Amino acid sequence: MQTANQHQSPVKVSAPQLASSSLPMKLGCQSGPTDTTHLQYFARYGVTSIFGYPNIADGRLYATVEELQRMLDLAGNQGISVEGVALPFLTSSHIDHEPHPAIMLGHSPQRDRDIEAVQLMIVNCASVGIPAIKYNLSLLGWVRSGETPGRGDAKNNSWRLHEAQPASPLTRAGIVNAEQYWERIDYFLSRVILVAEQHRIRMACHPHDPGMPTDGYQGVDCVLGTVDGLKRFVSMHESSWHGLNFCIGTVAEMMQNPAEEIFDVIRYFGEKRKIFNVHLRNIRGRRDSFEEVFPDEGDIDFVRVVQTLHEVSYPHLIMPDHVPRAASDPGSLQSFAFCYGYIRALLQAVSAQTSGVHNEQPQSLARLAGAEQYYAPRTHR
Repeated sequence: MQTANQHQSPVKVSAPQLASSSLPMKLGCQSGPTDTTHLQYFARYGVTSIFGYPNIADGRLYATVEELQRMLDLAGNQGISVEGVALPFLTSSHIDHEPHPAIMLGHSPQRDRDIEAVQLMIVNCASVGIPAIKYNLSLLGWVRSGETPGRGDAKNNSWRLHEAQPASPLTRAGIVNAEQYWERIDYFLSRVILVAEQHRIRMACHPHDPGMPTDGYQGVDCVLGTVDGLKRFVSMHESSWHGLNFCIGTVAEMMQNPAEEIFDVIRYFGEKRKIFNVHLRNIRGRRDSFEEVFPDEGDIDFVRVVQTLHEVSYPHLIMPDHVPRAASDPGSLQSFAFCYGYIRALLQAVSAQTSGVHNEQPQSLARLAGAEQYYAPRTHR
């Protein structure tokens, strides 16, 4: 004999949903090349916004409108939006190996010709609707002292100042003190930011990586290797189109206690709308002694990082930059894929918290640092 309850249809209970993030910030990537194979790789892992690399002919230092449009079309075929490009020079290369050093060496008239190439790149990006350009103003490039064993067969890049062995006491730039470095930065900004402002292109400069001693390294005072240096940088030639490619890992490397100090720095630059792109890289350690690690095993609480970016209404991309390397993972494609999933999960979790999808939130997401609503993302095209 069946009871009344046995005649009732089973109750369907909906599982909690963590769908696509409702936050204005988006998962992105800056790895290359921007060709069909790599774009399909992005699409496979749900990366639909990137900084791209147009195929530039004849060794030019700028891309033509046609070259930029071909890149946009390639990306569009895979459902991917190009949110910015890298300059073909002014990368994180060491000045002794840089084929186009005039801007950073302060050598005119060649630096004026190179700056004209940057101006042309700005104009051409505006013509095709690419809203941002990333670049570096570095003499020493990306400096590390060695590797540290990581998880499994991974190798973590590390920097220990006391173990560093530079290839030479000085670079070909010779002694470059702070005053000289700031003069070269000012010379560049005074000729570039006005053009960027006229054409509404965000110019995103990466900090010096890592921070170096105040008395210099290889004779160079790396002025963009401190938080105070970055504050001075964004205040020069003040413009809404002049800001930072804000690398969480690099900024953390400037600090003695990055696990606590990083959040106020994010707020400072975020509230001033000076963060134009975010590299989400974690470290273990502090200034002068650290290693780069996977995003889930470092000293920085990335849940709090995304919450803080939400607090300041950050509307652009979040992406990995460096990842641990392994011989079994040529090109680090597996490591990058891990980072994509981790960043997507961060965005979904914080989005769920702020939109009230769940009645109960995990303990690690219990604290939201601030704002109760987002401002609408500003248009930069």
